[in-house]
Amino acid sequence: MNSISPRQVRWIVTGLMLGLLLGSLDQTIVSTAMPHVIAELNGFNLYSWVFTIYMLTSTTAVPIFGKLADLFGRRLVYLIGMGLFLVGSALCGLSHDMTQLIVFRAIQGIGAGALMPIAMTIIGDIFPPDRRGKMQGIFGAVFGLSSVIGPAVGGFIVDHLAWQWIFYINLPFGIFAAIILSIALKESKSDEEKAIDWGGAATLTGAIVAFLLAIEMGGSGGSSSEGGMTHYAWSSPQILGLFGASLVLILLFLWIESKVKEPIIPLKLFGNRAISVSSIVGFLMGMGMFGAITYIPLFSQAVIGTSASNSGYILTPLMLSLILSSIIGGRLIMKLSYRTIVMTSMAIMTVGYLFMSQMTVNTSSFELILYMIIIGFGMGALMPVLTIAAQSAVGHELRGVATSTTQFTRSIGGTVGVAIMGVMMSSKMTDGIGGLQSQFKDIPEDQLSTLANPQALLQPEVKAQVPPKLLEALQHILSNAVTSVFVIGIVVVVIGLISAFFFGKLRMPKRQEGAAPMKVEAEMM
Repeated sequence: MNSISPRQVRWIVTGLMLGLLLGSLDQTIVSTAMPHVIAELNGFNLYSWVFTIYMLTSTTAVPIFGKLADLFGRRLVYLIGMGLFLVGSALCGLSHDMTQLIVFRAIQGIGAGALMPIAMTIIGDIFPPDRRGKMQGIFGAVFGLSSVIGPAVGGFIVDHLAWQWIFYINLPFGIFAAIILSIALKESKSDEEKAIDWGGAATLTGAIVAFLLAIEMGGSGGSSSEGGMTHYAWSSPQILGLFGASLVLILLFLWIESKVKEPIIPLKLFGNRAISVSSIVGFLMGMGMFGAITYIPLFSQAVIGTSASNSGYILTPLMLSLILSSIIGGRLIMKLSYRTIVMTSMAIMTVGYLFMSQMTVNTSSFELILYMIIIGFGMGALMPVLTIAAQSAVGHELRGVATSTTQFTRSIGGTVGVAIMGVMMSSKMTDGIGGLQSQFKDIPEDQLSTLANPQALLQPEVKAQVPPKLLEALQHILSNAVTSVFVIGIVVVVIGLISAFFFGKLRMPKRQEGAAPMKVEAEMM
């Protein structure tokens, strides 16, 4: 890496923060505006694919971009990712129907898969080990901030501008970030011949897509269609076939990686304790984190009675505590071992989930806010620590793929966690609703089946038609179903706490012990 001045570093950090904010903000802005998009494009039956395709492509792209950044340089690969993200954003705004929007969201997702992992990798390059903690904590806070301001930005755009601007808003900021990085970030060129692992990229992509589709489409008691996506029972040939295809492709991927010169994910990485433990803990953290983010709003709106108009802000206390904790965790990493910080964080998350699992229909909004603050405080410190642990374990030539591996495992963990928790909640709901017929014999069976629907608790006009006693029974059923999800959260974070023990005495290396960062001419930031 070439030496860079403090001024260049400040510009690079500014550009990276803008890119990271855009990539993470895009999801929350889109979710807020989707009802308006559906109304104009007449695509209610396909709405879920707008989110699913983005998740599929961005998750798949993460490890591939991480390796390409190691091979061809951070700046080139990051700018390619930003270019794809901006092209996808512009095309999304030009969409005339839902099919076009879904295709263009796929392009946008591919680009987004480069923004966060390569940004974290560049931070690892330009700062020495004793400065990375602070910067990774700040970048983790930016990620959390996007979840807080996203609903407000999306709501403002929909109320005062056309819905297309939820995508167009990315263009000026993204172009500005790309210009900054193209000028400020300089890398030395290598004449060494680069070999791309096309076989590994293809098999890994196929395995991830098959696995995530199985997770997304599984869980129905029988074939059904919801939001344009067909769902099947877990034991159906379709779901088993997808899982089987994923397994075969993963085995083929592992075989290819053991043979090629420049594997997409070098298997030797997992022989390093810092990376293997960070990946396991990251997977479990993802399960716990996304489980909370997914099901807390459901409990708040359907059981406590938070209005739909305020639903986008329900998670604000969790995200604010996550931001604070991320900054604190980034500063503590120079003073404490990885094991101490991660085990403490997982213990805090366990306490939060324990409180969540005890919630009832009598739980107040204040209590829910308090529990969210506890969980968020546990989550935040984990994000910078796991990234730094992986980065510090390797040299510059593997830092990109090591960083992307931690991001990738966390994303996969979140997808698996939401699916498992969803199955548990649906099972509890089915069992509870099944017993209502004997309690409400005075209500005709067809009317009962219509009213005894969890969706009734989310729609004020339907909720008003439900008899008070039946409404109370439904709230109890849903409360028990959602709190059973948080019991799974307890199990997951406890396993993560135990896994963190295997970090041993590993800790952030001192400045002179770490892999050499990009040379900086003077102290900055």
